[in-house]
Amino acid sequence: MSITLRKIIFWPHLVSGIIAGIVIGIMSLTGVAIAFEPQILAWADSDARRVQVPSPDAPRLTVDELVARVRAERPKAQPSGVTVYPEPDSVVLVLTGRSEGVYVNPYTGEVREQGAQGWRSFFHVMEEWHRWLGAHGDNRPVGKAITGVSNAAFLFLAISGLYLWWPRKWTLRAMRPTLWFRRGLKGKARDFNWHNTIGFWSLPVLIVLTTSGMVISYKWASDLVFKLTGNQPPAAQGPAAAPPVKVPTPPEGAKPIGLEPLFAEARKQVPAWETITVRLGGGSRPNAPQGQQAQGPQAQAPGPQAQGPQGPRPGNGPGANEPRGGGPQALTFAIREQGGWPLFASAQVSFDPFTGNVLRTETFADYNLGRKVRTWMRFLHTGEALGWMGQLLAAIASLGGVVLVWTGFALSWRRFFPRRRPANAPAEPEAAPAEPETAL
Repeated sequence: MSITLRKIIFWPHLVSGIIAGIVIGIMSLTGVAIAFEPQILAWADSDARRVQVPSPDAPRLTVDELVARVRAERPKAQPSGVTVYPEPDSVVLVLTGRSEGVYVNPYTGEVREQGAQGWRSFFHVMEEWHRWLGAHGDNRPVGKAITGVSNAAFLFLAISGLYLWWPRKWTLRAMRPTLWFRRGLKGKARDFNWHNTIGFWSLPVLIVLTTSGMVISYKWASDLVFKLTGNQPPAAQGPAAAPPVKVPTPPEGAKPIGLEPLFAEARKQVPAWETITVRLGGGSRPNAPQGQQAQGPQAQAPGPQAQGPQGPRPGNGPGANEPRGGGPQALTFAIREQGGWPLFASAQVSFDPFTGNVLRTETFADYNLGRKVRTWMRFLHTGEALGWMGQLLAAIASLGGVVLVWTGFALSWRRFFPRRRPANAPAEPEAAPAEPETAL
């Protein structure tokens, strides 16, 4: 039996799919489940986010007063960030941990829990399975390693599958079985048709999802993005953070001016602002406790925040690049502009906490090419880089991944355990003249 390049590629394709197929199926299914998380939470949480405006000219409590109310009512919950919205009837979101938070009525100071707790719990479970296969604690690195290898296998399956799909003859008869669904097929012929058709049309999106997943999972892949664009890779995995902002030494006895004046100045920086978020921890005197950097539920490496109406999706929030200790620190505000591009971008404005002076303004346009590409990769992975249309494409391709796993296993089973047909049974219709067929 002659050995051809097609057969050489086919068998690693088949074996990789069998070994990693179950994990790929789990990651694909959970990817579908969390594709529209921001929109679903915004819809389910809409009532909890609205307040009754006492009157058109009703005074609002200051941001400092709102944070103080949260500290008083939640003594064990340390506020880690604040997000404000431009609508008069919108609450103020005060983060109290990595992803937890409470809503505060800006007129009365009433502290309320976030709504849609059932949905939040569902998405939390889906994200744990998507990233760590549901592992917790010390087992998470193992889960992360398995999903990372499986994602790499999926990328190999996508690329090798394209070669196996490639028709020997570019004729309509040869290509029809692998370009669109055919009616009346059963068994092996149906699985072959579905596997190749779905694989072909999902291929571009799957390559983007798996390639960006590689960059998120492995530091060497993240560093490669910077090297290929001619930039120095950062020490930590993820987009390179801007250097710390140096704050002029304040006079002896000077105290921070508070959050409210800084929010007022932040509004002036981007008049058409959509959300303004600050991570707490900066602006303190030496040796004061620092705020914590939050990690995104879908990205294993930080990036600029993608915010929906329900609040910021944790990522590389303001304050994440601040020095820890050693003197006064700037407070950095992430300001999202209405209709801004890219959709995930925000202006990072750093203020002197003692004077309110702007120390640095950084926008997406100021990033070097490596940082831009690396940030795009993070949000292409979830589809959010292109808005709801990108999320829809990611969801459809992920759903296609589930079907590819199913049909791939079915084709593999029939290859290794063929079913015997009675002598008088009609032959099963052929799916395509080309062999060997792809699996997974």
